[in-house]
Amino acid sequence: MEDKTMALDGKRTLVPKRRFPEFRDAKEWTKKPMGEVYSYKGNNSLSRDKLNYASGSIKNIHYGDIHTKFSTLFDITKETVPYVNASESQKPFKAENYCIEGDMVFADASEDLDDIGKSIEIVNLNGQRVVSGLHTILARQTVARLVVGFAGYLFKSPTIRKQIRKESQGAKVLGLSGGRLAQITIPFPSDKAEQRKIADCLASIDDLITLEVRKLDSLKKHEKGLMQQLFPAVGQTLPELRFPEFRGESEWDEKKFGQLCHFVRGPFGGALKKDIFVKDGYAVYEQSHAIYSDFNSFRYFIAEEKYKELKRFSVRPGDIIMSCSGTMGKFSVIPERAKDGVINQALLKLTVNKEYHLGFVKLTLELPLNQEKLLSQSAGGAIKNVVGVSEMKEIELCLPSYEEQQKIAMCLSNLDGLITAQTQKLAALRSLKKGLMQQLFPVLSEMGV
Repeated sequence: MEDKTMALDGKRTLVPKRRFPEFRDAKEWTKKPMGEVYSYKGNNSLSRDKLNYASGSIKNIHYGDIHTKFSTLFDITKETVPYVNASESQKPFKAENYCIEGDMVFADASEDLDDIGKSIEIVNLNGQRVVSGLHTILARQTVARLVVGFAGYLFKSPTIRKQIRKESQGAKVLGLSGGRLAQITIPFPSDKAEQRKIADCLASIDDLITLEVRKLDSLKKHEKGLMQQLFPAVGQTLPELRFPEFRGESEWDEKKFGQLCHFVRGPFGGALKKDIFVKDGYAVYEQSHAIYSDFNSFRYFIAEEKYKELKRFSVRPGDIIMSCSGTMGKFSVIPERAKDGVINQALLKLTVNKEYHLGFVKLTLELPLNQEKLLSQSAGGAIKNVVGVSEMKEIELCLPSYEEQQKIAMCLSNLDGLITAQTQKLAALRSLKKGLMQQLFPVLSEMGV
């Protein structure tokens, strides 16, 4: 692909930054108001509770699924879609209200600016009758200017998404009308072969992403299954699965959490006020470090004098930090060569005693049955809180010999490595797609929008 955004006279032309070789000398793209390319059809106004996944003759596209579930190109053979409950429907559908291939369906409401106006393009209905549901806008081309599969990506391009966000209205809940949507400018090549080339390119990347997501999900499912088998169930002292060299050994021992670790809860908030922070110095470890295990960036730093004052709250490689507010019960291990610093008030520091394996202790604390013990919930309430340190120390944990702890930790660590590598591979593919989306469609400044 080649950069062809400049004409011979030096003026910007309406073309994407990159074009496929066979189109590098093609004329610039066309731009039209959406209202000249699409008209709108009626939709189904039934709420989610009037839908079902068991039976019916008509299927319904719900706006919430556009936000969270559906792919860019909607193929009904690959998506789980509910039926309209015919007994609840108060009106018959006209023939024009049924979706056809090439239709665009937009979500017209959201609390999130990034979600408003998200869309799918219908590419395969497999002979089924489908309607566009509550809080959606069903748009159909007045004349077939765009090939099936191209518009789905066009309406997800930065150029279009920026315009849609500008057209949305509302305070807490954002809304988008067909009238406002009709005002956005859409660019497209008049040559349908170029449209098809772009659509095929992006669809092939989407297929790869889908495949890699399945691989990642499979690895995570395998890890979860192993965790359930390698650790004793509630009320048990032996796991379902044991490595051969440990099968004849005794039952696991019950130990109090306080016997395994030294506990230090973060300092009171007044000890780390923003007015003491400096531009650089000793790091302040926060919730995000425990939640995401990312130790490459820090927002706050303290001077050496303050660090010495708070020395008790300092971290060393091999310490475990636990998140105690917001997203609670998440654990991370401070890595080698981590920046010297202290924990803030939202963290708990755990230093594992040498007779226990660090990796195994972390895995034990992450088990669902132990998470329930770490997080208390008031009777009848939905909000959970981390139990106090004194109560935490009394929690009973089940452990085998050090050698078996090490074997289990190593096995699951290797699997974690595969999951990390797969996650990075998926992130790279998504980054590639994002870059292509930015280059394969013209930018707003070139469109005079």
